[in-house]
Amino acid sequence: MDSDLPFSQACENNKSPILTVLQQAFAGCNNVLEVGSGTGQHALHFAEHLPHLCWQASDQPVYLPALKERIRRAALPNLPLPLPLDICTDPPPVVVAEGLFTANTLHIMPWPVVNHFFSRLSELTAARASLCIYGPFNYNGQFSSASNQAFDASLKSRDPAMGIRNSEQVLMLAQQQGFNLQQDYAMPANNRLLWFTKTLQG
Repeated sequence: MDSDLPFSQACENNKSPILTVLQQAFAGCNNVLEVGSGTGQHALHFAEHLPHLCWQASDQPVYLPALKERIRRAALPNLPLPLPLDICTDPPPVVVAEGLFTANTLHIMPWPVVNHFFSRLSELTAARASLCIYGPFNYNGQFSSASNQAFDASLKSRDPAMGIRNSEQVLMLAQQQGFNLQQDYAMPANNRLLWFTKTLQG
């Protein structure tokens, strides 16, 4: 039992809908880097149901002990122990990723860090890669629901640099790194999953 480890009910609620998208988005990938793995619930679920992938979890060092313990207990052959990865300071993993996944991170990162995250995609991903970003987004500068507006206010009360990001700005940052939007999926609880692909230019 993992009752002694951090637990996210939201991860339990959204892992199956996310998996449905990842089964398509990462079908051609051999390895995936997850940025900001949190409790590790997503990593376990996706590694278990995408056995063709090596799923590399990562997070800031402060979150690693519990994440590492959950992954150790799972003992899945395609789920190695997590890597320390502070997107602002740590070097990239030795193995570049054919897929990159991150969930509920962009609204937590201050906007300059969001920019930095995208600027590092070229060193984190292979020449051909898929990028999947899950979380809430605004469209045309507008909240998509009252609950998202309340969530944004709650985030800003904790730190004014936090907040739900505008999808148009996120798309622009991705395009600047060679990633083009393939699909924008509606997800539970007024969230979205943005699937981008990068192809070798020649």
